[in-house]
Amino acid sequence: MLRTLIWFIYFWLYLIVMLPILFYYWRLDLRRDPRLDEKVNQKVTNWARRLMRVAGMTVTVRGRENLPEGTAVFIANHQGNFDIPLMLSCLGHAHGLLAKQELARIPILRLWMRLLHCLFVDRSSPRAGMESIVNGVKLLESGHSLVIFPEGTRSRGDAMQEFKGGAFRIASKSKVPVVPVTIDGSYRAMEANPTGWLIRPAHGTLTIHPAIPTDGMSREELRVLPQKTQAMIASALKGA
Repeated sequence: MLRTLIWFIYFWLYLIVMLPILFYYWRLDLRRDPRLDEKVNQKVTNWARRLMRVAGMTVTVRGRENLPEGTAVFIANHQGNFDIPLMLSCLGHAHGLLAKQELARIPILRLWMRLLHCLFVDRSSPRAGMESIVNGVKLLESGHSLVIFPEGTRSRGDAMQEFKGGAFRIASKSKVPVVPVTIDGSYRAMEANPTGWLIRPAHGTLTIHPAIPTDGMSREELRVLPQKTQAMIASALKGA
């Protein structure tokens, strides 16, 4: 209980203390300062690492050599809430997320997410889903990578739900590679606990698989891409 309390205090206290920096970054954004992305990346990456440290969560990263140099769509399974700090801190750069609309209602946090080039989608609206594909393509074409959890919700364990196709349409329309990422064990930090929200120390493994190019794919190859990607991710799950 104490660890959970300390974690949530740190989460909100950091956001409040960083408000002057946040406003400064927004001024840089208005001026389209080229230094902004690197500054935001550094702050967000460090914050994500500290969140895991306070939670007592450790991680082993495999396959760093598979990180692409250019723009990509990172596709990962979604076991729990700690998947987000894992992905923000372990990919060499903090990339924007395709996130649920509910996160856009959280004060302060939503401003950081917008600076990170996150996209928000209303999961209950098919029209919003189509808009997220259009916005995702624009983001990738502007040179920013994107992290997507195509299950659409947390699995809270090892078993994966079926991958939705929107993430792969974003990648194929932008002609950027898909990078499958396996997250194994993150749910043990929170979701596996009896209450579902208490935080306990846990160890996770993040496996970065070789990129799958989408440029030049046939229609049939694109059709089976979600299943192919899901199979690659499942291959590194110990409990699968």
